[in-house]
Amino acid sequence: MNRPASPPSGAERTEASAVRIGALVPLTRPGWAEAGRHLLAGLELAVRDVNDSGGVDGRALELVVRDTAADPQRAAVAVDELAHLGVAALAGEYHSVVARAAAARADALGLPFLCSSAVLDALTEQPTDHVARLAPPQSRGWQIYADFLLGAGHSRIAVATVPSVYWASGTRILRDHLAPRGGSVVELDMGALTPAAVCDALVEHRATALLLLVGHPEPAVSIVKAVRRDERLADTLIGAPAGQPELAEWATLLGADGAEVPFLRYLPERLGPLGERVGAALRERLAEAPSFVAFEGYDTIAVLADVLRTHGPDGTRTAGSWTRVAVEGTRGPVRFSRVPGISVWQWAGAPVQVVDRDPTRPDRFRTRHVPVRTP
Repeated sequence: MNRPASPPSGAERTEASAVRIGALVPLTRPGWAEAGRHLLAGLELAVRDVNDSGGVDGRALELVVRDTAADPQRAAVAVDELAHLGVAALAGEYHSVVARAAAARADALGLPFLCSSAVLDALTEQPTDHVARLAPPQSRGWQIYADFLLGAGHSRIAVATVPSVYWASGTRILRDHLAPRGGSVVELDMGALTPAAVCDALVEHRATALLLLVGHPEPAVSIVKAVRRDERLADTLIGAPAGQPELAEWATLLGADGAEVPFLRYLPERLGPLGERVGAALRERLAEAPSFVAFEGYDTIAVLADVLRTHGPDGTRTAGSWTRVAVEGTRGPVRFSRVPGISVWQWAGAPVQVVDRDPTRPDRFRTRHVPVRTP
């Protein structure tokens, strides 16, 4: 798929004059296509804004889009294709396992990659200067989620899970963070259990919270419906740290059953003027409320445009420039640093909060937990 952005207003250009950015986005199943649609909307809006303000040293940005469909191998092939097309950098991707494959290939090619949304800590095997990330690492976000669970009185946690590096990493983070604080985690294998059997297991293990570490819409939707309808589990908290309830499809499929399912959201408590303006434009573009994924997409292009203006489209120079980034993003000032245990350049200040859909107004969100920031 190739969807070039519009040229700047009143400007004429040839294909050769554009500065190309390769965009990796899940747009078809089994990828989470709705998340991909929001990510692409943010990327495209930012490209439009950059071009409307003169582009990069008078040259338009052009987005060259590839659908990863949540397939790591497909993403790696796409990176090779985009490199052959001469893109100055790569942007995007939502699924962590896919982003890891893309990051490995980009690193091998020496092609700068700013990952928008994937959170897996081990995005690359070795430290690299070619890859940076906007989303907070999984260890930070999921530890915050574990603190929320404990604060809400939940120490016996069950996780409904399927085989995946991402879900296994999340389970390990939860267990390691909860165990020293008296908490426990029991894994429920959704390859062997039906939603009804999950309900029985929750009763057997006396779990007070069930976390959905599974795909969306299925089996997540069926599990939620089964738990909501089981009178034995009336007080059981259902959680989805990976953010499934953020997007409109969740509310459409589950209605009131989809409320009060806390998830991690990478937005500040209040947006500033830039965030408000971009949020309004994204709402118009998407015809619905923009998710945090759309804001991540916008910020990705804002950062890359700044880097390209400063260092030019030479990938070698761009790759060494993350430490000098200072960009006002939609969710706060973006700067990159080396974070212990993280192999890529990381925006350490990315906002994190735990929210859910309000049971009285499922189209609205409530803040349930915001971590205390340390100096």
